[in-house]
Amino acid sequence: MNKANNTPLTKQQLAALAHLEAMPDEQIDYSDIAATSEEQWREAKQALFYRPVKQQLALRIDADVVNWFKSQGSGYQARINELLRQAMIKEINQE
Repeated sequence: MNKANNTPLTKQQLAALAHLEAMPDEQIDYSDIAATSEEQWREAKQALFYRPVKQQLALRIDADVVNWFKSQGSGYQARINELLRQAMIKEINQE
């Protein structure tokens, strides 16, 4: 798997990014981009190819909990992750 490019940006690249960031929207040239309709945006899917960065860690989980997840078949780690994500989102939305 290809990791992210961690090469630092050059001063020239940083200056170009700063220039773009400061540019008002009215100055952006959209002439080479095809126009889109409201219909197309209604059918759009958000974050279709987004994949969160995974972090490997050692985590102590009760053996009976691990065994229960494993008994559900392969993909138990993904299911644990999904339940943790749901709990995280629920808590964030309660704040």
